[in-house]
Amino acid sequence: MTIDAMLASGVSLAAVEVDHDQVGWLESRPEEDGRQTLVLDGVEVTPAPAALRSRAQEYGGGVWHAQDGIVAWCNDTDGALHARIDGRPRRISPANRDLRFGGLRVDAARRQVVAVREDHRGEGEAVTTIVALSVDDENADGGRVLCQGADFYAHPEVSPFGRLAWVEWNHPDMPWDGTLLKIGQLSDDGIEAVTVIAGGHDVSAVHPKWGPDGSLYFLSDESGYWNPWVFDGPTTRSILDEPHDFCRPLWVLGNAEYAVLDERTLVMRWYADAGARVGLVDVPSGDITEIIDPVADVDAIAAGEAGIFLVAAHADRPDEIARLEVGAARLAQPALTTVRPGGEQPDPAWVSVPESIWFEGRHGRSQAFYYPPTSPDAELREGEAPITIVNTHGGPTAMAPGTFRTDFQFWTSRGIAVLDVNYSGSSGFGRDYRNRLHGNWGIADVDDCVDAVKEVAGRGLADPERVVIQGGSAGGYTTLQALVSSDVFAAGMSRYGIGDLETLVGDTHKFESRYPYKLVGPYPEAKAVYEQRSPIHHVEQLSSPMLILQGLDDKVVPPSQAESMAEAVRAKKLPVAVKMFESEGHGFRRQETRRAVVEAQLSFLSQLFDFEPADQVPVLEVENL
Repeated sequence: MTIDAMLASGVSLAAVEVDHDQVGWLESRPEEDGRQTLVLDGVEVTPAPAALRSRAQEYGGGVWHAQDGIVAWCNDTDGALHARIDGRPRRISPANRDLRFGGLRVDAARRQVVAVREDHRGEGEAVTTIVALSVDDENADGGRVLCQGADFYAHPEVSPFGRLAWVEWNHPDMPWDGTLLKIGQLSDDGIEAVTVIAGGHDVSAVHPKWGPDGSLYFLSDESGYWNPWVFDGPTTRSILDEPHDFCRPLWVLGNAEYAVLDERTLVMRWYADAGARVGLVDVPSGDITEIIDPVADVDAIAAGEAGIFLVAAHADRPDEIARLEVGAARLAQPALTTVRPGGEQPDPAWVSVPESIWFEGRHGRSQAFYYPPTSPDAELREGEAPITIVNTHGGPTAMAPGTFRTDFQFWTSRGIAVLDVNYSGSSGFGRDYRNRLHGNWGIADVDDCVDAVKEVAGRGLADPERVVIQGGSAGGYTTLQALVSSDVFAAGMSRYGIGDLETLVGDTHKFESRYPYKLVGPYPEAKAVYEQRSPIHHVEQLSSPMLILQGLDDKVVPPSQAESMAEAVRAKKLPVAVKMFESEGHGFRRQETRRAVVEAQLSFLSQLFDFEPADQVPVLEVENL
């Protein structure tokens, strides 16, 4: 896979929704620096310069919604909410970037859009509320506040009977630690008769959805796994109790983890061995029927008159929007039809299909995906094991599904293996697996990556002398921490990684400002632990070359952290290369940046391991090499 092929590898698909017989989704355009646009029934309805994105909680989500023909979306170009009524678009909030919206839900009966609003207009921490904005008011002032007082809100959902359900939580909890699920009656004065339905300090209740009969469905991990529950008025009960997570952690404000098919049937996705299963759940009996062959992951599910729709990720080809006939689903006959492919079907001879590997680590049994080097034109010498890149996912409360990733295929097509580790703290394996990282961030995640390397090296799948660790954000922290606390890795490549945990606590955004309290300890009480766990304070233990990549507009991990880490590495006279990118935040979006990143990585590794790149790339300046 060439660099050009990787950068032009197709569109990113997300957030599928169904409005009666109409289906829509978001897709990014790589040739337009990843601009995200809304497509309804195959027709783009938000052409350039519109760019759909939410910046609420920095990670956004819930960018668009439609009901009864009214369509609403967040336009990052002007920082406002827009709506289309009777085919005519209009702006329904001020063009003010200090007001950030997400979790949109059109309430067609009351001609309004209900949304999570993050207000940055005042001093200090942003104020998060749930608001309602009229779709008929083109001079809107930012919405009428419905819910306020909690630190965070998510997943507002309006019932056919005018009731509002929502999720809220407060510092220092993250939404996968503990939330409250509440309902109330919409009125002219806001919300009345508020009732707590589920959740608590140690229970995460999320993703409420109303059924046509007024029942409220939601997911709760009271059992230790996010399983489906129902509130039918007088009682709240568990629909089923399975040792599987039926959702992912609430990083973004979208609410498409499952769909309500009718008054007794849910279309759900759950994780088994880090892979996704999709089935129908019968609410009265709790019976579950798997309806399609397993896939690598499912990003979103929607259901309606038009059918059942999935954003499906596969192990051997790009993502797709897929449709399943409701009748076929009820007969348990897998009959997925591709509605929108995310890219061209690659030549199978070049595709590296990941293998799920479980290993016994120092902190318990853990899982990783191994992507072997794959080429129809070359093979390893007898007895030779490949260079291996260990990938550490972000979060750290996130997961690594075994999906077809062009960045991984880029390396495997060159004879380099990739090991994607679901270290302690990863999601998709239940609360206990997530909580293994409590108090152990920078220890258990690093140990698991080291133990995973020993497992694959012991199987002859990796050359222990040529293992590189890489990661972005929290994965970048694990990368940096691994380099200062172990001698397993020949080099490290950090993208916007965290070098100083104290700086992260004092200089990051609201959503994650207390995130390290459970992962490391309360601050400043645990100041000594933060210092001990910060790679920047242990650079004397470094013995490996480093490549540091950072966006200058990053609000999650400030650029100062990358600069401080680079200076420390220079001072020790270790090989180091640094690239800083203007107009990039937490995650690289622009096409020219993405190209520069992969060129830098390829040049860096080729110089370290003395091979000639298959692509003609600029020679990266590596200081002290």
